[in-house]
Amino acid sequence: MIDDPLVKTLLTNVVEDESNLPIVEALIDGVETDEEIAKKTEIKLNIVRKILYKLYDMGLASYKRSKDPETQWFTYTWKFEKEEVINHIKKDSERYIKMLNEELEREENNMFFVCPQGHVRFDFDDASDYEFLCPVCMEELEFKDNTANIKQIKEDLKMVESNFNSFNKKNK
Repeated sequence: MIDDPLVKTLLTNVVEDESNLPIVEALIDGVETDEEIAKKTEIKLNIVRKILYKLYDMGLASYKRSKDPETQWFTYTWKFEKEEVINHIKKDSERYIKMLNEELEREENNMFFVCPQGHVRFDFDDASDYEFLCPVCMEELEFKDNTANIKQIKEDLKMVESNFNSFNKKNK
């Protein structure tokens, strides 16, 4: 599961650094306690616990707490929540696709004007509100062809939709 690019991206964002991914891999493989994970991955116990609680905060891991009758210490048994990972990715991908479609629509339905110094980029309505002058340096705004932006958004959208569809096929 962790080899899927969308899963890997999500989990890398949660664990902050790819070098912490073995913690998640150990959890997926069924290693249950923070001490066992630390031993297997050779990552410091405090880092393992920090990552496990981050996963827990996002709903990507859960735990059960039990008390050792002899030592009276608590043991936490962790479980990876595969369904929550799938739900997160679906929700995030759908939100990102929607945002890209809105951005594409805005780019396709507007003319844009930029400051020659790079201070601002306005659509026609906003540029006319400023009388086609940069509010920062008062230079005249210039028309900016946004064909390259539209092309890039379409490519991004195609890639995101392709990854999302591939992910959905694997995780139905």
